[in-house]
Amino acid sequence: MSTSTVRLPITSHHPLAPVVGGELMAPLIDGGVARYVNLDYAASAPALEQVNQYVQTVLPYYASVHRGAGYASQISTSLYENARTLVRRFVGAREDDAVIFTRNTTDSLNLLAGCLPQDGDVLYLDLEHHANLLPWQKLPHRSVVAADTIEGTLPALERELVDGTVSLLAVTGASNVTGEVLPVARLAALAHQYGARIVVDAAQLAPHRRLDIGSDGIDYVAFSGHKLYAPYGAGVLVGRADWLDTGLPHLAGGGAVKTVRLESVSWTTGPARHEGGSPNVIGAAAIAHAAQVITGLDEQRWQAHESELRAALVAGLDELPQVRVHRIFSDSVDSIGVVNFSVQGYDAGLVAAYLSAEFGVGLRDGKFCAHPLLTRLGLPSGSLRASFGLGSRHDDVERLLSGLAHLLDNGLGRDYVVDAGRWVPAVETRTFPDWAPNTPGTAGAAPCTTD
Repeated sequence: MSTSTVRLPITSHHPLAPVVGGELMAPLIDGGVARYVNLDYAASAPALEQVNQYVQTVLPYYASVHRGAGYASQISTSLYENARTLVRRFVGAREDDAVIFTRNTTDSLNLLAGCLPQDGDVLYLDLEHHANLLPWQKLPHRSVVAADTIEGTLPALERELVDGTVSLLAVTGASNVTGEVLPVARLAALAHQYGARIVVDAAQLAPHRRLDIGSDGIDYVAFSGHKLYAPYGAGVLVGRADWLDTGLPHLAGGGAVKTVRLESVSWTTGPARHEGGSPNVIGAAAIAHAAQVITGLDEQRWQAHESELRAALVAGLDELPQVRVHRIFSDSVDSIGVVNFSVQGYDAGLVAAYLSAEFGVGLRDGKFCAHPLLTRLGLPSGSLRASFGLGSRHDDVERLLSGLAHLLDNGLGRDYVVDAGRWVPAVETRTFPDWAPNTPGTAGAAPCTTD
């Protein structure tokens, strides 16, 4: 069949929940405009409209927390502490679990790394995002290369756990590269069988699946607001308090102490131990409200919306010659709204630039902060990732498939060059907001990174 005739029977014509920027119009290189298709939710999801409205409601009451007797300060303190309750409920935490607000998942995992006991290794897979790999490299650690099946990977982990010298198993809940979901409850049981604890990087899992760390036996979970439709600079670490209460405070400063002397300090326990300085009240409130909104979704409808879009995209990509969809495990049965692929004969960055300039589609190219995995998958120079969520719709999938089909049928519509490490149109005709610095084609653009 001609690539230009690819059409899929998708029924998700509307977003499941409205997001800020959902109707943003993007300029095209031919002088036209099109609704911007955001297929980069896995990097940073847009704010939910409900979260944005909530932030606007509470922002006039923003003030210092824990230290002020004033009206606004009392409200902000209540807002901040209630956010812990809402997050605890969102992840199904145990009553005595600590809920610590951080900057993001990377910050949370680095915090936990500073609290691990001195004895025991950290064990992790080679498929991890750098956030769940680099913090452990400064500690005694071991890594396992995942097998090409989940059922083959679990025995490989067990062989490392069986001697009882592993203190923590660090795993992702869902791959940020391919979207495949790992069996975290089984992994938790395996870790506990040999005396280890488990931390789950849920940066990708939390926006797409219900979490219940109490039922699943997960000791620690970390995730980010900017992926949970609350891009206001907050992250979360939830888990067992004993390690956290004895670890070195993550950020030495006001609020983390009991008593300070000129040459010594007595640290407090609880979340405050790791939340030195003035906390991000609005970020915490936003992430908690996003958690409330997601908790209120009809789960069947939510999962159907996502799985339908993902299945349709994968089916459409499989119909296109020269396009290959990538996965880690041949036996994975559950995946979130993330699809990884490459186009034979085209650099991933060039395809991404073409789709943006000529079709108004935004997706991610590169190595996705998972260099060891991309190398093992035979993609040392990177690949493409399309990701979606609550604000995604039928047209998003169609636009991406249409753009790829047009590329394979007709080639590039314009010339492209590499500028400051990124592919851009050789002649940029699109206009950008006056207030946006360092846009394509302007001097001083930041160099490309490969995450």
